[in-house]
Amino acid sequence: MRNVILLCTMLMLISCDRSPAINIAPGPQQLVRLSDSEIKGLDPQKISDLSSLRVAADQFEGLTRLDASGEAEPGLAKGWRMAADGLTWSFTLRESLSFSDDMAFDATLFPALLQRLRAPETAAPSLALFANIVAMEAPASNEVVVRLASPDPALPALLAHPAMAAIPLHRVRQAGDQWTSDRPMIASGPYRLAEWKLNNYARLTRNPQWHDGQAPTATIIWKPMEDSLSALRLFLSDGADIAADYPPSRHQWLRDNHPDIAHSVPYLGSYYFAFNTRRAPFDDRRVRTALSMAVEREWIADKVIGVDNIPAWGLLPPGLAGAEPLHPQWADWPRDRRLRSARRLLAEAGYGPDNPLRFEIRFNSSAEHRRVSVALAAMWKPLGVEASLFNSEAALHFAALRRHEFALARSGWIADLPTPENFLLVHQSANGAGNYSGYASAEYDRILAKAIAEPDARRRQQLMRRAEVRLISDMPILPLYFYVTRSLVAKRIAGWEDNISNVHPSRTLRIRP
Repeated sequence: MRNVILLCTMLMLISCDRSPAINIAPGPQQLVRLSDSEIKGLDPQKISDLSSLRVAADQFEGLTRLDASGEAEPGLAKGWRMAADGLTWSFTLRESLSFSDDMAFDATLFPALLQRLRAPETAAPSLALFANIVAMEAPASNEVVVRLASPDPALPALLAHPAMAAIPLHRVRQAGDQWTSDRPMIASGPYRLAEWKLNNYARLTRNPQWHDGQAPTATIIWKPMEDSLSALRLFLSDGADIAADYPPSRHQWLRDNHPDIAHSVPYLGSYYFAFNTRRAPFDDRRVRTALSMAVEREWIADKVIGVDNIPAWGLLPPGLAGAEPLHPQWADWPRDRRLRSARRLLAEAGYGPDNPLRFEIRFNSSAEHRRVSVALAAMWKPLGVEASLFNSEAALHFAALRRHEFALARSGWIADLPTPENFLLVHQSANGAGNYSGYASAEYDRILAKAIAEPDARRRQQLMRRAEVRLISDMPILPLYFYVTRSLVAKRIAGWEDNISNVHPSRTLRIRP
């Protein structure tokens, strides 16, 4: 009898739910975007995953924002100026700013935002990105002054990060962490979250108080799709306008059959292996250089990976320290000449037929990492090198790297910002456990410190290149290729611009008539 009553109660509750079903398919005023994972959080200062940051960027705007090409442009500030020493920046706010609940705010909001970001209880994962900011002040209601410890030409791009966007602190003071439960959420950007169905979709609608007027599309739907093959199928069946990824195995098929919808674009990421320079055999630069010289990077990028990756001999992707990436002189030598030089270097280091070089290649579980590791081992066999393979899941793999328990290990870097220092600082001596290779060069650290202190953009870039040249000359890492991003964009969408930062704000996209 008890079960019957429970069943009847459940049926009554179901029958009372008369809310209309939400259409989450593409429409004349609805754009559907597929992300590669579910949203992890809604508070911009407490998130770090890409899916959450993309949704946050649609809702919250800072002093600056990123445009369709990934470049910083005025946001809540209508402009800025930098002092000659590069240490003081002044941002002038637009007039009559308010949140979506019509609550006005002025320049005093931004020092409070920085204070909240740095509060221990916030536990902001992006806190380190803002370490160079000494102070943020509001000398007038329409002016924000940012003081830096060292010059940073990329400050406008940094301040476009959602962690320093305008969030409704008046609501945070009332509701605490529950402020993100409001529907619609109080926003400062072009859209506001109207509905979030976990593992199903997030629906964003226009913010009626946005300073730029009406957002171009009435509704944005974000759908999580962790399986990129499922995302591809949904996209091809007209169930989505944009997919954040597609399977590498379908790259050639898409290029042959749908070249107008598939986008494979260089990204702010370097794929490399780290040598453990703390102990033999890789405490010897000659050994590291010999192995690097024997690697066929073009073959790995084209045949092993095969999604238009750019072969890499240096650390910095194209455009960060010059139009072209670093290219050592020996990279253009024929393979036979490179192998002869590599054998000579190994012999000088004491390795040869009577004492073969033996070590383990460690990588985290992935078909891609395994294929690359197998290829490396095969390319080193003509040198008499005996390389074995060891794989583990990602958490164990990177824990081993932090503990320095490896000889050669799969690594890499995806940048937070489009700046060379974001890559180069990883390898300075002071980076501790995060400097997986253990690379320690006083000269490299000196050049990098000089570059960071340089306010002139051209000289700064030249110094960054010098630091990279020194790093690659010492070869604590084995660069292989630069990452690419893979996206699908329907023909009905206008405004999409391929860019190295893979930034595509919803406000920059249009649905063609």
